This record gives sequence, C-alpha cells and structure tokens, in this order.
Amino acid sequence: MGLFDFAKDVGRKLFDTDDEAADNIKQHLDVKMTGLSNLEVEFDDGVATLCGDCDSEKTRETAILVAGNVKGVEKVVADDLKAPPPPPEEEAAKDEFYEIVSGDTLGGIAKRFYGKGSAYMKIFEANRDIISDPNKIYPGQKIRIPKD
Repeated sequence: MGLFDFAKDVGRKLFDTDDEAADNIKQHLDVKMTGLSNLEVEFDDGVATLCGDCDSEKTRETAILVAGNVKGVEKVVADDLKAPPPPPEEEAAKDEFYEIVSGDTLGGIAKRFYGKGSAYMKIFEANRDIISDPNKIYPGQKIRIPKD
C-alpha cells in the first residue's frame, strides 16, 4: 500500500492554499487519530505524502483514508508510513476498501457486502474517523469494509 487515488473535489475542506495544506492535514490526523507517532506530512499539487510510525496496519490504513478524504487531496503516498506486520489471523481477514458512488447509502453497501442492510453500523463503526454521521456520505469518499 504505497500510493492511493482519491477524489480531489470532495471531502472536508481543511485548507485554502497548498502552503497551508500539509500543516492542516497533519493537525487533522493528530486530532482524529491515535496510534500515530513521528508523523510528518508533505503536500504538493494534490499529493499528500505521509511519513511516520503507526501502532498497527489498521491505524496506517485509517491515516491514509483520513488524509485522502480531505478536499484537495487526489493522491496519498504512504511508502514511509510504517506499521508492524499484522498477526497471521488479521492478515487473513484483511478489510476491503470501497469508493462511495452516487445513490449509495451505508445500508445499501451493507446489503451488498453482508447480505443485510441492517449491518450498516458495522461499516459506520469501522469508519468513525472518516464518517461523522451514517447519513452523510458522499460520492468519491473511500471507506473500509470490515471482513470480520
């Protein structure tokens, strides 16, 4: 997981100019997440580069999703965002990632992945750092679909 594409024109607006982007994205990650240390963020022409240490692979993936779901970010480079390898039982149960499309609801996504719309809270809980309200998702947003 090194380079990820995101929808540049959607997401939470954190900056007006590229000059303030890196600091604002870093501050956003610091507020939204735990498990990150030595975090450094660079930003250039829509590309956010994350460097630092994560306490787990899930923390790393969440940091990438949180940074990528910021308006103005079209790519996230995370080659130097390090995490310890997951235990074998977690490796087998890797989550999927899904990009929201027009007309999607968390219930509809849950029905597609789990066979029942009522499982939407499982998706919401796995994405609390990205989605603040289960009724407020938007096309282009990328989320995690938990396997377990």
